[in-house]
Amino acid sequence: MKKQFKLAIIGCGFMAKSILKGVLQSEFLRGKKIILSDVDLDKLNETSDEYGVNVTNDNRYAAENSEYLLLAVKPQNFPDVAKQLSGVCPKKVISIMAGVKKSVIKNSFGVGLIKVARCMPNLPCSYGFGMTGVDMVDFNRDTDDTEFIYNLFSCIGQVLSITEDKIDAVTGISGSGPAYAFIFLDSLIDAGVKQGLTADEAKLLALQTVWGSCSMLMETDKPLSELIMNVCSKGGTTIEAVKIFEQKNFRGIVSDAVEACVKRSKELSE
Repeated sequence: MKKQFKLAIIGCGFMAKSILKGVLQSEFLRGKKIILSDVDLDKLNETSDEYGVNVTNDNRYAAENSEYLLLAVKPQNFPDVAKQLSGVCPKKVISIMAGVKKSVIKNSFGVGLIKVARCMPNLPCSYGFGMTGVDMVDFNRDTDDTEFIYNLFSCIGQVLSITEDKIDAVTGISGSGPAYAFIFLDSLIDAGVKQGLTADEAKLLALQTVWGSCSMLMETDKPLSELIMNVCSKGGTTIEAVKIFEQKNFRGIVSDAVEACVKRSKELSE
């Protein structure tokens, strides 16, 4: 039996709205094919007015009448949502809940054969420049399903197809990675101000330099080591800065930070 809605989203938080915005702006789905469910009626009404989607505060209705169910609630709220959906058998579930394994989701529903795609989007998804790691292994036998899930997240940035055992690593690199980038940029801006630039001047220089460097990497096959050396003229200025990075073990600090993040992600999954 064909469902009334193509996609149901349970949860109306920041990332859910980011996905909704990207999906509608790209015209991947029309608003009438989406239903959004949340306990906050004011938030639902605001979203409905802004995006023209269907809304409800009845999670069961949303789940029962949609082909795909996107779980976008906070992990600690999922047990309550699962109780509300007791007896419902959503066939195709997409989860962006951090730290909640597919097995936990399946066991929480406890009925029927449920396929789950586990996804890890990041903050830049809210501007369409995001990165999402997606485990679609459960759907691998159905091209229509994998294309739908892949295209759904392509509306908000790049998508990397992975297996669930790599989700914690994805969290450590791209999920939490924007914070690392912001720290580096903030530090670079502060350093510029210390050297006599205004905050606005330092910000423009830092942001465009990092943006340009990333854009350059997207267009070249040269290894990073070669690009680094291309900037480091012998006896020049850049090599002196690089020496400090090496002396202070910059690579080790980054590695330790990612390792700590991944460790915590694994702890939350237990």
